[in-house]
Amino acid sequence: MSTAIIANLEKLLDGPRDGALLRYSLGNEHLKAGDFEQAARRLREAVERDATYSAAWKLLGKALSAGAHPQEALAAYAQGIVVAEEKGDVQAARARRVFSRRVQQQLSATSD
Repeated sequence: MSTAIIANLEKLLDGPRDGALLRYSLGNEHLKAGDFEQAARRLREAVERDATYSAAWKLLGKALSAGAHPQEALAAYAQGIVVAEEKGDVQAARARRVFSRRVQQQLSATSD
């Protein structure tokens, strides 16, 4: 199912509806399909188009973490915390901190 959705969304790239939301949606579908590298690519494009897109920062951190890029995931979560706090979204900032701590714990466990 995800591959059909991805194909349909990719048809919209570089068209009048292209933007952060489309790139976020593509990243989300790639993440669901288990293609973490492609998910991270599209989510990076989303935050490049809209650096205040809090949900995209969260999903980028998730894709990077799942794709074995923990340091990059921590950076994405950190930026997501900044964005959420600037918007006054305390709950989103708190959630990003939880995700960030999980990645840090995984890093600590692998370095022991």
